[in-house]
This record gives sequence, structure tokens and C-alpha cells, in this order.
Amino acid sequence: MPVYDYTEHLRKPETIRIESRPITILEGILVLAEPELRRWMNIKIFVDAGADIRLIRRLQRDRTARGRTTDSVIEQYLNTVRPMHNTYVQPSRNFADLVVRGDGDLTSVIHLLMSASHNILQGQPD
Repeated sequence: MPVYDYTEHLRKPETIRIESRPITILEGILVLAEPELRRWMNIKIFVDAGADIRLIRRLQRDRTARGRTTDSVIEQYLNTVRPMHNTYVQPSRNFADLVVRGDGDLTSVIHLLMSASHNILQGQPD
């Protein structure tokens, strides 16, 4: 798995090895945009949230966990994040088997994943 340096905005040369398991949950904003990754997925879920929610979450996370300033987060959002979301992330929604709202209760999605995981482990189709 690649390692990213959020302070330098660069991918680090090292990687982290992930051991194979019967079920792997792969998450990320670009994961559905990659055809090679999609072909390995049993279930593809796109978690959708409005632009205002995404920006607020990014501001909170980047200021708290990454030591960024509000101005730097907003500048990056306007110049890079929003255009790339429109170009790559939002269109990848079309490859999802299920689209869920990411600004509400995800309990039903968790139950769906648990049921599908159980079926996969039992050798049943998902």
C-alpha cells in the first residue's frame, strides 16, 4: 500500500505490505476510477456527500490532524480538490453497485456489507 506525506503533498518511496485475506475492504476517493482495481471487487459502494459537507470535513481533518491552516485548505480545495473531484471522483460513481449518502446514518450499509461478507465467506455469490 502506498504511503503519502500529507505535509509535503507527495507519495513516499516506501510502501506497506498488506497480507491477503478472504475479504479486503478497499477505500479511497479514487478506488472506483481504476479499472484494474474494479475488476477485483465483489461489491462497489460509492459514498456520496454534498460539496459543503466534503469541504467542512476536509477543513476539520486537515487543520486538526495535518496541521494545515484554513487558508491553505481552502486554496487547495478550490485549485485542486474540487476540479479533480469533478473530473475523476464524481464520474467514478457510475461504476458503483450501490450509492449511499455519506451525510447520514450508514447502519443499513454496514448490514449490507456484513451480509455480503458472510455470503462470500460461505462461498455463495454476492
